[in-house]
Amino acid sequence: MPSYYTAIVLLVVGNLAASLSDVAVKLINGELPTFQYVFIRQLLSVLVLFPLWRMQPPSARPLVHRKLTLLRAHLVLIGSGCMVVAITHLPLASANAVFYAAPLLMLPLSAMLLKEPPTKSKLLASLIGFGGVLIVLRPSEFHWAALFALGTAFTLALFNVTARKIPKTQSVISNLFWTSLLSLPVSAILALTFWQPMSAKTLLLTLASAGLILSYNGLAVMAYRRASASNIAIAENSGLVFVTAFGVLWFNEIPDGFTALGIVLIVTPLLPWRRRRQAVAVPR
Repeated sequence: MPSYYTAIVLLVVGNLAASLSDVAVKLINGELPTFQYVFIRQLLSVLVLFPLWRMQPPSARPLVHRKLTLLRAHLVLIGSGCMVVAITHLPLASANAVFYAAPLLMLPLSAMLLKEPPTKSKLLASLIGFGGVLIVLRPSEFHWAALFALGTAFTLALFNVTARKIPKTQSVISNLFWTSLLSLPVSAILALTFWQPMSAKTLLLTLASAGLILSYNGLAVMAYRRASASNIAIAENSGLVFVTAFGVLWFNEIPDGFTALGIVLIVTPLLPWRRRRQAVAVPR
């Protein structure tokens, strides 16, 4: 399978996990302080990744590109905190509408940081996809928490774009392990400052959300290493389809005509026939 199509599949599966993580955070419903949630999530990531990291050859374990990894670790902290606030105080659909600005933000970021200017067709496809997001998830009114949702979108876009600068000699496991480990000192201090007792249900939801978002991060790193950000960023919008389905199944949110139109606008640029015609331009 060409690298482009593999990267698309990885991002779609990752967005399924991220959508389920959002549902878990919504179900927590603010019962856990934001910093406590973020610390538990990062700690679980380290505990899960450590044995996998140790199983690798010694040459694959060292921390590579320390400054960049440290930056990405704290992007995770900022984005996670903003995400919890946004999902807690906004409807799930409204929060996700802003989150899905990330692919659009990745276009200028990839041009500035990676020297990968998007073609007119990619820019148009991303604008159509983002327009579909707005149609489906239509935020009804401005809320202060929307600024936190925008913060999540920006940090997610920057996290994904900078994945392309990570040397290919560093494995995905090592990258995620070091990113999670470097985030612990700051997250631990903030969590201890606001620590509160939690119920078993809240703990389980937090652990589930942490595991799901860890899966997304790993899949995203693999995807953006296989193809340029401007080529595959639009696949991030696949999460919209999952969010819509979860709304039907769990929250009785039946899509209307505008929702169906929005899904069509988002999915159409991802159809295989479109990329086959552009196959010559896709990096291998």
